[in-house]
Amino acid sequence: MNLAEDGPKRALTGTLVKVLVHHRDQRGMELEPHASRCVRRGEVHELVTTDHRDTEPGARIDRVGFLGFAEIDCAGVIDRGDEFWVGDQRVGTVLGFDACHFPNHYNILISAEVPVSGADLELRPEMAVSFTQALVPVGAACAGA
Repeated sequence: MNLAEDGPKRALTGTLVKVLVHHRDQRGMELEPHASRCVRRGEVHELVTTDHRDTEPGARIDRVGFLGFAEIDCAGVIDRGDEFWVGDQRVGTVLGFDACHFPNHYNILISAEVPVSGADLELRPEMAVSFTQALVPVGAACAGA
């Protein structure tokens, strides 16, 4: 049985509009149960790195680094597992979403080896960001099915 649901999609691009420079060890974000979120052109969302790996709905996310806020250039879908890039630097993959500030914005949680901030990566306003679909080897999506 083939359980693969995802087909190809466009890469999403954006622009950093504000850089954040802090870390937290007890942030208390909660992972949303949704593995994907639609975003609209012009929306601004917060980018947060974490070394947490749990994808269970409601998982507590404490260790974080704040990258900043980015404006979305074109509408599309961000999925758990998408690669997140700043320019040509791969920062990590989308772990999920925290909606504590929604409808103002989502916290897009980026899985990284260690939580990093905008200062750690020397980010600047107007830098390009992107979310790209991770390439899944043929057959890997259904392993064990």
